[in-house]
Amino acid sequence: MILFTDSGSDLPKKFFDEHDVVLFPLRVHLNNQEYPDIIGVDLKEFYDEMRKGAAPKTSQVSPEDFYNTFEKYAKEGEEGIYISFSSQLSGTYNTAVMIAEQLREKYPDFKLNIIDTKCASLGQGLVVKKAVELRDAGVPFDELAEKVENYANHMQHIFTVENLDYLARGGRISKSSAFFGGLMSIKPILHVEDGKLIPLEKVRGRKKALARMVEMMAERGGDFSNKIVGISHGDDLETVEELKKLIEAKLHPKGFDVTMVGAVIGSHSGPGTLAIFFTDQDYKE
Repeated sequence: MILFTDSGSDLPKKFFDEHDVVLFPLRVHLNNQEYPDIIGVDLKEFYDEMRKGAAPKTSQVSPEDFYNTFEKYAKEGEEGIYISFSSQLSGTYNTAVMIAEQLREKYPDFKLNIIDTKCASLGQGLVVKKAVELRDAGVPFDELAEKVENYANHMQHIFTVENLDYLARGGRISKSSAFFGGLMSIKPILHVEDGKLIPLEKVRGRKKALARMVEMMAERGGDFSNKIVGISHGDDLETVEELKKLIEAKLHPKGFDVTMVGAVIGSHSGPGTLAIFFTDQDYKE
């Protein structure tokens, strides 16, 4: 069984090599150059360029990339599960579905399940990791797809950004809101609901925003003693350490999984983004 995902998952390049997962990189356009996300971008340099004023643009996985890769496995008689970036945040999922339908005309026996995780960044990444764990444990195709979809449906995302201007550029908030929010040191707290970014609250100051995010975790996640908490960041490890201490003191999770926000998502959220991911209290294996 082949597992596929895309770079919306924000997992590091070595993960794909070590765990035999096929990666479809989205593209980032920076300073008149195009790069494949994760495999072709130095994230430290990327965020430094953004801090200097660069305004990267992004594009989804091309139909040709999907066709060529899926066809390779169809010819080999493999079955596969593609764990996709939220369809509400990228056209990548819909393109993959369209290409899969085309391929089934040529390879009617090709078994490919495309899952819209309605997740992003390490929220999606944790779903991919769950799929790897299940595959490696020998869980059969249909059961694995069902379990992965269930896990994705219970994934919580809570995040904040350092600079509102990047959300304004992407049309997530108005430019006037970004301007006045910046003057007032307003930090928005957002989450993902049905695959879309939804603002939850506005908090004044970074420290208060972090504390409130941890409160929200407690409200939504229940008992954390057996949970891994995912944290992704826009090149701000110092604040990640601060956030981990707050979470540890209040919730005592089993552990943490930390990664940098990739270039495609980072293009819209900016340097200093901090995001937390965990399963909600209703999640059952």
